[in-house]
Amino acid sequence: MSRIVGIDLGTTNSLVAYVDDKTGLPRVIPDRDGQVLLPSIVSFTREGVLVGAAAKRQLVRRPQSTVYSVKRLMGRGYDDVKDELGYLPFTVLPAEGIVKIQIEGRDVTPPEVSAIVLKSLKERAEAHFGEPIEKAVVTVPAYFNDGQRQATKDAGRIAGLDVVRIVNEPTAASLAYGLQRIREGLIAVYDLGGGTFDISILRVKDGIFEVLATNGNTHLGGDDFDRAIVLALLEDIRAKHRVDLGRDLEAMQELRLAAEAAKVRLSAEERTALTIPFDDFTYHREITRAELEALIGRLVESTIAPCRMALADAGLAPADIDEVVLVGGSTRVPLVRRRVQELFGKMPHSQLNPDEVVALGAAVQAQILAGGITDMLLLDVTPLSLGIETLGGIVSVLIPRNTTIPTSAREMFTTSVDGQHVVDMHVVQGERELAKDCRSLARFELSGIDPMPAGMPKIEVVFLIDANGILNVTATELRSQKAAAIEVKPTYGLSEADVERMVEDSFTYAEADVEARLLIETRNEADTVITHVERALAQGRRLIGDDEHASIVAALTALKDARGSTDRDRIREATTAMNRASEHLAELMMDAALKGALASRRADEIMEK
Repeated sequence: MSRIVGIDLGTTNSLVAYVDDKTGLPRVIPDRDGQVLLPSIVSFTREGVLVGAAAKRQLVRRPQSTVYSVKRLMGRGYDDVKDELGYLPFTVLPAEGIVKIQIEGRDVTPPEVSAIVLKSLKERAEAHFGEPIEKAVVTVPAYFNDGQRQATKDAGRIAGLDVVRIVNEPTAASLAYGLQRIREGLIAVYDLGGGTFDISILRVKDGIFEVLATNGNTHLGGDDFDRAIVLALLEDIRAKHRVDLGRDLEAMQELRLAAEAAKVRLSAEERTALTIPFDDFTYHREITRAELEALIGRLVESTIAPCRMALADAGLAPADIDEVVLVGGSTRVPLVRRRVQELFGKMPHSQLNPDEVVALGAAVQAQILAGGITDMLLLDVTPLSLGIETLGGIVSVLIPRNTTIPTSAREMFTTSVDGQHVVDMHVVQGERELAKDCRSLARFELSGIDPMPAGMPKIEVVFLIDANGILNVTATELRSQKAAAIEVKPTYGLSEADVERMVEDSFTYAEADVEARLLIETRNEADTVITHVERALAQGRRLIGDDEHASIVAALTALKDARGSTDRDRIREATTAMNRASEHLAELMMDAALKGALASRRADEIMEK
């Protein structure tokens, strides 16, 4: 088979990995700068589209045109996400059951945005191997429903990738740890990423990884930790500076990035300081690990109930678990590690980089499918029950949740009205008794049934779930042999025509995007420097002499002139000159900020005494 790569399409960061033929070990592929994490951020500018670190730099300057955490929107309807739209700076609109993102006068769907991230990873792998990459294993949260999985496959197709297998993220992690020879037994995989939480219980024996149960929350992760910190900072700014920044999109992005950085630092330190310059003031704040834990404690605690439910579904107690594995960048938070250890009564494993372990496992699964690994087998499960709506709106479950996949099930139904020649089949997903309380996946008709008294027709419905967790349904009236079938595409998913159009667009605009990207990145770097220097001059003019001020202004003017050209080298040289000219001013401002923070702290301590 042709080469297959493993991709972790994450809420915050994404990665691509492969299994090294020489060592037999999975490795993450870095970009040309040696970075393995690709921020899952896409910025739409007038000049073209940016992805990754270049797009992340646009979060403050172009918040309404820069999309992050799009994984939270994948395969979801407007009603599913409307409660959190107030936290997103870009515009999200309903469109025939799905959501669309309005950017720069055009509408894009979440799978299109994810496809841009996937395409960047595809190009990274092709540059590494020096050959086309057309196939991939892509991971998703274990609790992704059918629509979210289908949206992920659509994104791959738009990016020019054949997604040969969709694998649950915790299961992929267990494959990666399997290479570390964790002993046979029962494993709990606790996966807390940027936007999703999963818990999976697995049995490992003789190279077979069997998922016994899974649970989780597709709307809980490190993004929510950041949001809790931002809300606290907003309240503090209102109290100290009498300013409400809640409606200032650029300020909100500054706060979000600062909150994320503080959270990361507090995983290793007991306290950290924030210094955020705004147009009219500079905000100083010290935050301790204890304060952080108070802010996020409720969120961390909300991961424990799904853990207990997964254990109950597997018929196990916490003490039955032999090994606990941590996955996802948010598991670096000390409070998370403590609560997991308290629940299971044992120290969790974290030998592998939690940001990389899912991609490494996806690479292992890719190698299994390519025939390179023959002594491992992956048995996954479906996360939610699947059934048919019957008379009175009752759900008849054909495939219960946590059933090992691939799988199939069949059941007999009949008509409720005399002479009925058409039967409406309504496929639903969920754990509620009534269809109206479950997720509607698809409707289709079985027509041409011979008129018979109610109860006489024998209609066999067959559900077949493939290894990706995608459902196919067939219905056959056994007396007349009339049949109908459907590959379930949720009512809020993309149509075949939509996907085809997006695939064609990706080819049409690919060359132009590649040609423009380097120039865009260079210009955007210049824009960032210009913004920072102008702000620094406004706030720190008193710290420097006239000659130095004139030198900075001259460099700034030169950079603005160069920025308008199409000569990347000229822009880069002007940016470097600007950085050199303003370096001393930046040092003076940092010293002044630290002195101000220390003076404020001493004053607070005096007041306390």
